[in-house]
Amino acid sequence: MLKILHAVAGALALAVVTSFWLTTVLTETFASAGLITLVKTSIPWGFLLLVPLVGLAGFSGFRLARPMRGRLIAAKRRRMPIIAINGVVVLIPAALFLSAKAQASAFDASFYAVQAIELIFGAVNITLLAMNMRDGLRMKGRRR
Repeated sequence: MLKILHAVAGALALAVVTSFWLTTVLTETFASAGLITLVKTSIPWGFLLLVPLVGLAGFSGFRLARPMRGRLIAAKRRRMPIIAINGVVVLIPAALFLSAKAQASAFDASFYAVQAIELIFGAVNITLLAMNMRDGLRMKGRRR
């Protein structure tokens, strides 16, 4: 049961983070200011889903990995603190800042500077989460 919980929570967390990133890129590139505001104000509400998913994936992963050793487990253990710190220190504050700026229709230089930072750090988290998923699949023998 714990293995299923871990896989589902991890996959959903990756999907949520990726959807935040993609909707941001697409709206910033192709949409109106109104749609950008909608996306930027909706993302913090997505934290109500994302934070528990990341917590469940982390908790279940640590429980599952406790008796295990090996390079894949070690790599996953090294990545998780980076993912968590990146999210708590950079991505959540950036999303809250961007939401407030978008609500005020203040699409100025600081908005776009923080947006660039959020996209870079978001891409890092997507990459790290995807690497964790890849290594988890390798450990299960579903991927070479």
